[in-house]
Amino acid sequence: MSSTKSASSAPTPSSQHVAHLAVDLGASSGRVIAGVVVDGKLTLDAIHRFANEPVRVHDSLQWDVLGLWREIQTGLRMASAKYVNIESVGVDSWGVDYVLIDKVGQFAGSCFNHRDRRTRGMLEKAFEIVPRSEIFDATGVQFLEINTAYQLLAAKLAGDPGLEAADQFLLIGDFFHWLLSGVHSNEITNVSTTQLSNPRNGQWSRDLIARLGLPSSLFKETTSPGTNLGPVQPSVASFTGLDGVSVVLPATHDTASAVLAVPADDFAPAKPSWCYISSGTWSLMGCELPEPMITDKCAELNFTNESGVGGSTRLLKNICGLWIFQQIRQSMLRRGKEVSWDTMVTEAKQAPAFGLLINPDAMDFVAPDDMVDALTGFAESTGQAKPASDGVYYRAALEGLALRYRVCLGMLESMLGHPIETIHIVGGGSVNALLCQMTADACNRTVVAGPVEATAIGNVLMQMVGLGKLKSIDDARSLVRASFEPTTYQPQNTDAWTAAAEKFESL
Repeated sequence: MSSTKSASSAPTPSSQHVAHLAVDLGASSGRVIAGVVVDGKLTLDAIHRFANEPVRVHDSLQWDVLGLWREIQTGLRMASAKYVNIESVGVDSWGVDYVLIDKVGQFAGSCFNHRDRRTRGMLEKAFEIVPRSEIFDATGVQFLEINTAYQLLAAKLAGDPGLEAADQFLLIGDFFHWLLSGVHSNEITNVSTTQLSNPRNGQWSRDLIARLGLPSSLFKETTSPGTNLGPVQPSVASFTGLDGVSVVLPATHDTASAVLAVPADDFAPAKPSWCYISSGTWSLMGCELPEPMITDKCAELNFTNESGVGGSTRLLKNICGLWIFQQIRQSMLRRGKEVSWDTMVTEAKQAPAFGLLINPDAMDFVAPDDMVDALTGFAESTGQAKPASDGVYYRAALEGLALRYRVCLGMLESMLGHPIETIHIVGGGSVNALLCQMTADACNRTVVAGPVEATAIGNVLMQMVGLGKLKSIDDARSLVRASFEPTTYQPQNTDAWTAAAEKFESL
């Protein structure tokens, strides 16, 4: 593989250094990480890691948010035992999912997982109420059945009593900030994922909410990244030891935090030369712009305009991400095959190229009972050979993702009107060297991979900006470049990928 990486040694923090705690919640795992600046470099200390698995309750798929809260408090207590001087804590999370709270501060209903089947068919039902074009003009957000708007519409049409009982709507990050501080907030980067807000001003789209028949009183005033909600409330401080520690809003949407941690040397340029892929269970691919791009082309290509830090806009598309790769492993474990991530990558390297082409965004792979069975069925339905080895399944998940990146890059460039030179990959996928090289090859672009813990880094950086420790987003990115060395991949064998892309397009 064609990659280059500069060696660097991270400074070691001591218990006396000032620490900022990032609670970073992904759709498959969570962590509590301390961010400490030592000798002009930001270093991360992973205090506590834990799984985040959805729970099947009868026919529904839900999040165990109380289990997450227990793990978060455990991590915060461990951090307090290790660091004497903790200044702040903030939470970032995945988007679109929410918790409803009643007037006495109790749950008004279940916390559904966005992959729950209740939203199937909700796009069409929504368009019967408000035309598709009017929803896009009001929100600038891509149409996905998982969006909060359609989750809430499904609840309304099902007569969910939780909507009637609810007094407060909280997205996942906001929910945990409320538990930490006792203060309600609706932070704009995650609000912008709901398809219920106005991307031009960051406020709720009250007209759209009313037309969909949703209770407007649930949606309180929005708040910006960097807002200090005040100290950790006494009950939490007593258990965790974080007495007097400020709760500071990061960009609560994990992608917005990850994009802040991209080691670029500019911020929200009018004519960007780079794009990003925030790579995890989901992949979010797009550009950072100074303002929303709400155009017919954007609507046609189903891109989204989400709020970023510092008043920026993240023009992006949601892509399935490493979900398929992760679920293949679960399928193998159920079959009694104890396969590691490293083994999967090794066997993918050894498998023949393009043995199975898949579109990772096909409905077949959204929430199948068994991912290997779904892939086998997809092969049969598209006239492809059944994989002859496990490695073909592993390789197909990665190749399909790289080819999807290629398609989305073309869409992005068509909207911008100029080519993108560099693709920054941040997040968990940035350490998958095979996927990074495939992305460089498929897209015929330079790929710069890292930092891996981008969401936690962006979370810490925004806390520091909110507290005045960093003066600007440019200062935050300068600290990233000084602290973390990326790996660069140059494209190879692009002709083979062009040929595969032609077949992929037909899928």
